[in-house]
Amino acid sequence: MKILVTGAAGFIGAATAQRLLNEGQEVVGLDNLNDYYDVKLKQARLARLTGHGAFRFVKLDLADATGVAALFARERFQRVVHLAAQAGVRYSLENPSAYVLSNVTGTLNVLEGCRHSAVEHLVYASTSSVYGANTHMPFSVHKGVDHPLSLYATTKRANELMAHNYSALFKLPTTGLRFFTVYGPWGRPDMALFLFTRNILEGKPIDVFNNGHHKRDFTYVDDIAEGVVRACGRIAQPDPSWNGNAPDPATSFAPFRLYNIGNNRPVELMRYIEVIEEALGRKAIKNFLPLQAGDVPETCADIDDLVRDVGYRPATAVEVGVRRFVDWFCNYYGYKR
Repeated sequence: MKILVTGAAGFIGAATAQRLLNEGQEVVGLDNLNDYYDVKLKQARLARLTGHGAFRFVKLDLADATGVAALFARERFQRVVHLAAQAGVRYSLENPSAYVLSNVTGTLNVLEGCRHSAVEHLVYASTSSVYGANTHMPFSVHKGVDHPLSLYATTKRANELMAHNYSALFKLPTTGLRFFTVYGPWGRPDMALFLFTRNILEGKPIDVFNNGHHKRDFTYVDDIAEGVVRACGRIAQPDPSWNGNAPDPATSFAPFRLYNIGNNRPVELMRYIEVIEEALGRKAIKNFLPLQAGDVPETCADIDDLVRDVGYRPATAVEVGVRRFVDWFCNYYGYKR
């Protein structure tokens, strides 16, 4: 199949494109290569893909409606994996317009492209951040998510609602995947694991928010990519038992589905830091800080639907995943442990 992967130079996008190529698919990777973080890292991810004969790269901003429409009309993709987005909870407090332009306008253009070129299935990235002020654990796709705590989360929730519009009006099969705290090799420089590892190696303090009382459902990037690819292969179908008098947010009378992808095993932040210290053979200097605006104290994914429908359960333990990241980080940046 010919599959479009948006955000192909990104952390999850590059891993997913590689996984699809390994499966024998033809992949067109799209990215605008913006400078939200080090463009050289994005280019290095792409370099690992461009040597593959079944991969082509297109530099394009999804907010360019004309360019996106032309791409879809020219390529006639069978399936689309939409992972491009302006990421980061805290940055959304500083530059909210970037999130609306990329995550809302960009996604609208992808939906329009899918609609007008008869794409078989759109799989797109959502986030655990949509659960916002919810405190009932584990987070379930069958519960409401109407109290987001950041504009980033709001734009991702908007993506889910927009996808449902297109599923209902145009019968476009869509599957939204709520990712839980993704980490691993080739990760983003603004993420905790990257920041912690670099600062520990350089003898600098690490900022530990919520005074270390966070718990996160850390999910290894290869597990995320595997879940995305498997979901892509299972085209969303209408739910025959859906009832408008008691509407299930995770399904619909339309070909629409939502799933969590998480490890289903929350880890305390202080334990996470210990694992990093063990992998580095060094102790961290900790700077304890209060809970930050937009953050939530705990996340945990209910993945029963993913296991039942998609047949997949993420399984990489943080002790394994963190060590793989540390090995990559030290090799890529030339640090000695």
